[in-house]
Amino acid sequence: MTSLDKPTEDTQQDDARAVTEAALFEAFGGVRGMVETVVPGLLFVTIFTINKDLHMSAIAALAVSLVLVVVRLAMKDTVKHAFSGVFGVAFGVVFAMMTGNAKDFYLPGMLYTLGLALAYIITTLCGVPLIGLILGPVFKENLSWRTRNPGRKKAYAKASWAWGLILLAKCAVLFPLYWWANTAQLGWVLVALKIPPFLLAVWLTWVFLAKAPAPIDVFAEMEAEERAEEERKAALAKDQGEEPATGGRHRRGA
Repeated sequence: MTSLDKPTEDTQQDDARAVTEAALFEAFGGVRGMVETVVPGLLFVTIFTINKDLHMSAIAALAVSLVLVVVRLAMKDTVKHAFSGVFGVAFGVVFAMMTGNAKDFYLPGMLYTLGLALAYIITTLCGVPLIGLILGPVFKENLSWRTRNPGRKKAYAKASWAWGLILLAKCAVLFPLYWWANTAQLGWVLVALKIPPFLLAVWLTWVFLAKAPAPIDVFAEMEAEERAEEERKAALAKDQGEEPATGGRHRRGA
């Protein structure tokens, strides 16, 4: 390796890390997505802590979720994270209203977290880590990492294990509180555990993927194959178009 090769490799590594960071932000919503995830629950537990009014707390949480969606629509921004927040809050509101127990506002989200943790672990054990299924399209590699990029598959497996175990640890804290703590205590702990475990899982994913081989851009490969096929057809059509003229000249010469 020469002194001129090192900067080039460092630059490529920096580019790969930048692409990984951008992909993770796109996939998980970035800072704004985190804020939209926290605000409804924070508003619910704040109002409930003050006045113990389930209906007011639930309506306020649902209203702010809808406002966040409207803001994204007005800014012509992606709404998938905001919509997921609305659905999560709506399920919590409906469940709490049906049972009359304010703690049940949090139960659908807790069950979703448990299901997601199990999904990360089970898919990894089956050889198709969930984080790879989520990030594959973002990196334009789709499922090529499964058979053509073993180093990247290993990184996705590590990241999925990290997500699964972190979410299981979160559930191990929340579910006992659901049974033993009051609504306000459960709500504040849940709000406190919204972002830190998420950031830890995202950071570990970034660490694993930053050290992994670069993704195989299957979209670029397909485009290249299409161009090659078009060039082949054009060359074939050109050859077929020249043959009659060449044969004609031979006949006239005869």
